[in-house]
Amino acid sequence: MSKHTTLRRALLFMPGDSLRKIEKAIGLGVDSIVMDLEDGVAFSQKAAARRIVVQALQTLDFGRSERLVRMNPMGSELAEDDLRSTIVGRPDGYVLPKAEFAEQIEAVDEFLRLEEQARGWPAGQIKLLPIVETALGVMAVREIALASPRVDALLFGAEDLAGDMGAQRTPAGWEVFYARSAVVMAAKAYRVQAIDQVFFDLNNLAGFEAECRAGRQMAYDGKMVIHPRQVEIAQRIFAPSEEEIQAARRIIQAHDEAQAAGLGAFALDGRMVDRPVVRMAEQVVRKARAAGMMDDA
Repeated sequence: MSKHTTLRRALLFMPGDSLRKIEKAIGLGVDSIVMDLEDGVAFSQKAAARRIVVQALQTLDFGRSERLVRMNPMGSELAEDDLRSTIVGRPDGYVLPKAEFAEQIEAVDEFLRLEEQARGWPAGQIKLLPIVETALGVMAVREIALASPRVDALLFGAEDLAGDMGAQRTPAGWEVFYARSAVVMAAKAYRVQAIDQVFFDLNNLAGFEAECRAGRQMAYDGKMVIHPRQVEIAQRIFAPSEEEIQAARRIIQAHDEAQAAGLGAFALDGRMVDRPVVRMAEQVVRKARAAGMMDDA
């Protein structure tokens, strides 16, 4: 289980140079909105996009949606300008593309530490979400995850990884399966969230839903999405179903009764229930509460 309760079933990327699209994203009730300064913005529009992102952060009511900014890669000539221009809007976090070294994360962490201190903001509140999307990043995923307490999620970028490797992308995705597994494994080992790859075929919603289900089976917590029509599916798939919630509650109640009777493992509906099964049920309940699907009773 991750070290926090921030709900990130869907991270919707919107180009930072379009206030209209950012406003549209807010109306969708999506868990996280990523205002993009990298791939979604032409080089000639970078400065304008920074201004629009700051305007959005300072003037729009995002409701319950997390406010994230995807900056340009650390080490590029654009990254420092992205940070210095947008920090005044006090986003909830920064998405860091092409993460390959702990030093990249540490540099942003130090920038944020100094800004929080100078502005009188709570220390460590602005989160970092690195995207692992190169071969070098996959090999360094442990160091990336541990580089800063601000790291709150690891995002897996399949397309850039395939390009970096020279691999051919296929619907089955076996060419990136090792890396997809490595990222979610590291996230779970170091108690941060894991966010799955983008699905680019906007007209294949059945394929998108199938990939969401596969990602959830791998223990991903959510998915990067690039179109509003993908939001509802991702947020439904990465939340527990009503059947899962009811089953989890029955397991927890039966476990409590077994403990009161001095029993360890016990049988329920013909299935042996031990502590790992109970922990999974508790995770279902926590996710359901975070999604507003059940109260704390």
